[in-house]
Amino acid sequence: MSTRQIHVFISHSWSYSAHYDTLSGWIFGENWSVGQASLDFRDYSVPKHDPIHNAPNASALKDAIFDKIGRSHVVVIPTGMYANYSKWIKKEIDGAAGYDKPILAVDPWGQQRSSSVVADAATKTVGWNKQSVIDGLWELYRP
Repeated sequence: MSTRQIHVFISHSWSYSAHYDTLSGWIFGENWSVGQASLDFRDYSVPKHDPIHNAPNASALKDAIFDKIGRSHVVVIPTGMYANYSKWIKKEIDGAAGYDKPILAVDPWGQQRSSSVVADAATKTVGWNKQSVIDGLWELYRP
């Protein structure tokens, strides 16, 4: 059985970090495999509990985030409506586009409306289900 190391950047608004926490638990908290491949997901995100401390200004912070996106295979973004108003999520979408990284949009469970900013940028959209998220990551993974 071969092992595939997949680097994942989960975009989120720190004000709505519950979505990050759930997605992170699904992706990084379990052992996954597809066929003969064992999937080793690595977290390249910037969660609230582990921020970037050495960025002296917004430009340096953007560069540090873009570096993480550039080293990721897939960018995951929940489609919560807060994404329409988050300048950082919009910048992360720009970073994904600049590095030609696929975006997996995830519609939170029970959500009536989705962020058009995320939906328009998404390479693929899946529902709020851990198997759908893992299948989407595997589908978009490009070594």
